[in-house]
Parts: sequence; structure tokens; C-alpha cells
Amino acid sequence: EPRSPWCCLAWTLVIGTMNSLVFLLNLLLMFVIFTVVLLPTIVVVYFGFQCHSQVLHSSARYCRSILDDNSSSALIILGFVIMSPLIVVAMAIYCSLARRLRLLMCFQPYSLALYKGGGWCRRGEGGPCCARGCNTQLKAWV
Repeated sequence: EPRSPWCCLAWTLVIGTMNSLVFLLNLLLMFVIFTVVLLPTIVVVYFGFQCHSQVLHSSARYCRSILDDNSSSALIILGFVIMSPLIVVAMAIYCSLARRLRLLMCFQPYSLALYKGGGWCRRGEGGPCCARGCNTQLKAWV
């Protein structure tokens, strides 16, 4: 049966807030995974740009004694070359983790705000966001 207008508005806000939190959780997880996996590329490109005389030309001891312009250019090129495979690895790690944790099943449809008795999970889903033992038999009529 349809909900009252105020109840529908309240449920819409609850579902919208929950979907926003799930989206932010997915975004945070993706940011952490990409940062950890791409850390070697970040470090190599950073040192390459820091020690190159045409870019930053740092006066650090390792820039004067170890890295010249040719080796700094090599670091920059190496960093950008290894970036592509590491992005693929990071995306594969995120996708497998999201599938294992069933994070994409935590999004709830807005139709739950319109009608009573919909439950918080759908048939065949046992993700972490669905209530355990919820009634999967929906009423089609009253």
C-alpha cells in the first residue's frame, strides 16, 4: 500500500542518506586502494620532477650527488610507464573486493519510500546491508 506523503518524504531522505553513505564508502575504499597501489609511481615521478633542473631543481644532497638531469628524466618516464599496469591492478583489486563484500548491493531503490512492506533486501541477496532473515515474500495486493 502507498505511504502517506510525509512518511514517503522521510523514507526518501533515509534512503538517500544511506545511498550517499554507501557511495562515500565506495569512494573512500577506491581512494585508499589506488593510493597504496600507485605509491611507487607517485614516489618515482616525484623524485624525478624534484631533481630535474628544468622543473624544481632541489638543492637536496641526493639530487646533487645521485640524480642528474638524465636520470631525473628517466625516473619521470619510468613512473609514467609503470602507471598504466598499476592502474589496472588497482581497479582489479577494488572490483574483487567490492564483489566479495557485496558493496554495490547496499544501494537501495527509492521505490521502498513509496510503498509499505518492501523490506530492505531483495530476493536472493544476502549482502552485509540486508537484514538477516528479512521477509522476501512481497505482498502484491492487500
